[in-house]
Amino acid sequence: MSKATTPFSKQQLLPQEETLELLHKKGDLFIGIPKETSYQEKRICLTPDAVGALVTHGHRILIESNAGKASGFTDVDYSEAGAEVTNDVKKVFSCPIILKVEPPSIEEIELINPQTLLISALQIKTQSKKYFEKLATKRITALAFEFIKDEAGTFPAVRALSEIAGTASVLVASELLANTNEGNGLLLGNISGVPPTEVVIIGAGTVGEFAARSAIGLGANVKIFDNSLTKLRCIQAALGRPVYTSTLQPKTLLKALRRCDIAIGAVRGKNRSPILVSEEMVEQMKPGAVILDVSIDMGGCFETSEVTTHDHPTFIKHDVIHFCIPNIPSRYSRTASHAISNIFTPYLLKIADDGGIENAIRFDRGLKNGLYFYHGVLTSKSVSDWFGLPYNDANLLIF
Repeated sequence: MSKATTPFSKQQLLPQEETLELLHKKGDLFIGIPKETSYQEKRICLTPDAVGALVTHGHRILIESNAGKASGFTDVDYSEAGAEVTNDVKKVFSCPIILKVEPPSIEEIELINPQTLLISALQIKTQSKKYFEKLATKRITALAFEFIKDEAGTFPAVRALSEIAGTASVLVASELLANTNEGNGLLLGNISGVPPTEVVIIGAGTVGEFAARSAIGLGANVKIFDNSLTKLRCIQAALGRPVYTSTLQPKTLLKALRRCDIAIGAVRGKNRSPILVSEEMVEQMKPGAVILDVSIDMGGCFETSEVTTHDHPTFIKHDVIHFCIPNIPSRYSRTASHAISNIFTPYLLKIADDGGIENAIRFDRGLKNGLYFYHGVLTSKSVSDWFGLPYNDANLLIF
């Protein structure tokens, strides 16, 4: 009988101990929060309470002096929470993790050290090709918080800010209707014996839902328009009461606009908001009516919309008051800062518990969804298509 041959030695054939992956130990984060320099940006990423929670877990926070002043947070508040406050901008930007609301400017990227983790908004429509080239030369890992998904597959940052924008739009409109603001002197309230104010909302997303909640709560008569029947069903269920809904048919929409006192535009497109209300339709609206184009940051869905600022928020066209600020949540910077901070804090603690951004991205698909630069390599297809830059799939770089 021939002897069995094997390429393995006797030692190799013996049972071996199982080797398991050694996870990185929990790391301590060193986070820099610079003051926002973008035009009329008043929000801040972390509130003093959030800073206190991070410091309790052993992390260091370095914050630029007066960074939270516009949101009503003083340097003393942050210092008492455990943060280090400095006037040196370069020192803040030299931290291994940078937190910002708005994306950094080209000048600010120059101050960032190579291999830094940057967490901020991306705002692809306002960026230039040079911005991404600078990030690549610095080999920066960048996360856009508006693209980060949660366990339910939604975008928590976008939803939180949309909730603020929706609620704020009705509160702003109610003030613009007053005689002091050249409105037609209507109160957005259900006064006995007085016909209710008519509100038209175009778009049944988060902004539309919260605008409808606020308007109904004040006693207004609300009409919601959207081309998605699923969204219209969802908004009916969310509001918990029957409300007028319709698909976007020009004849029906024009009839509603002629009668309304407030029109709110909250429709987002893929690259730009579709123009759903023409100039001729606006001309037929009541004198003194109010238009709030919340989707102006995507181009606006009213043909007559023009971008305005917080200093001069309104203009009048065809006797209709237009309010077209692209950044409504910044008007309520303290509330918006709390909302952003509530999103950032758990993710920062998770990054620390996982032993750094590398492991956090590997294990959290939602966090990976927000990644658009990984060590200087572009990983976002939408950025690649928009600017014609080469990109690599994040799944091929991180596994």
